[in-house]
Amino acid sequence: MEQEFHEQTKRVNYPFTAIVKQDKMKMALLLNVINQQIGGVLIRGERGSAKTVAVRALSDILPEIDVVKDCRFSCDPINISKMCTPCREQYDQGKKLPVVKRKMRLVELPIGTTEDRVVGTLNIELAIKEGIKALEIGLLAEANRGILYVDNINLLDDHIMDVLLDSAAMGVNTVEREGVSVSHPASFILIGSMNPEEGELRPQLHDRLAFHVEVKGSGNIRSRLQIMKQTMEFERDPIYFKKLYEESDNEIARSIISAQKILPKATIKEEFLRIIARMCIELDVDGHRPDIIITRAAMTKAASDGRKTVTEEDMVFAAELALGFRMRRTPFEDAALGTSKFQQVLDHAKKLEAESKKKKRAKKQSSPPASLKAQSTQRKAGGKTKK
Repeated sequence: MEQEFHEQTKRVNYPFTAIVKQDKMKMALLLNVINQQIGGVLIRGERGSAKTVAVRALSDILPEIDVVKDCRFSCDPINISKMCTPCREQYDQGKKLPVVKRKMRLVELPIGTTEDRVVGTLNIELAIKEGIKALEIGLLAEANRGILYVDNINLLDDHIMDVLLDSAAMGVNTVEREGVSVSHPASFILIGSMNPEEGELRPQLHDRLAFHVEVKGSGNIRSRLQIMKQTMEFERDPIYFKKLYEESDNEIARSIISAQKILPKATIKEEFLRIIARMCIELDVDGHRPDIIITRAAMTKAASDGRKTVTEEDMVFAAELALGFRMRRTPFEDAALGTSKFQQVLDHAKKLEAESKKKKRAKKQSSPPASLKAQSTQRKAGGKTKK
């Protein structure tokens, strides 16, 4: 297992900042790294549109995190609620947990992988005596506090997909064998990529992935030439080519850390919250998850730009990523929300909000000031006393 992980890290990835165009996809990935609460990304597109290249390139600019030393689940030393059993026991006993820094991990889940490889395996006899120590960890444990990437996620076995859904929802992976149950933290950013020509994604997983990004090959000849030349340069000498983009990649990595510091201070106006709610109502989306995703994403986008205040552009960008595939559709209607329709919905929501504010102002102006109301009340009271 460890050998597989080390082999994966030896691969020389294409530099993130060398990827031509595909700005929306790259920003969707970065926003999820800055704020893991957003809820993942689904990248849809034709073959050869840099889906897998972008995700793997992301692994080289991921920030460092504090983890409990020698913990197999990379527990956060200060988040008690998400600690594994051994770490929690040490903490409750008053022992100081040793802390080390390491980069966030990107763990790939191959199509055709077994359930045991995903959730882990349990030695029943040892489990009765030693509990979680008897667990041979799987991919979900490796991905805890990191990224779990599934290429061709639409082709994933239904049973494995159910396991992913449960873990993504609860942040915990439970392994059960012959009545013996062991649980461990499994909180991760889920990133999936797929080619829609090979089949659609199950609705349950569709809704679990916060952002949906559509990518396709460039129709610009200059961009296509640039992609060809850069690919040949990378294949000729990957290490040298990577060094050419080392500083720009490092700059992105620093901006992620900076944005994470700004994010807790980010604010969004009540007006924008109302517009977000109106858009979701207009599109008849299921539940309240889209509203929350857009709000989180807009605040994260502001933080990524070094700002503490959300702008309308932040809100619109977040809504485009979150709402495109969430509107209710007829069976033969295109899955993506067209740009024109999105703009219509946005304009309508803004118009309703403007009308609502106008009515409130008119109502406020028509009603007498509080001082006059008080004087009127006093007069009435005085009149009654004289009588």
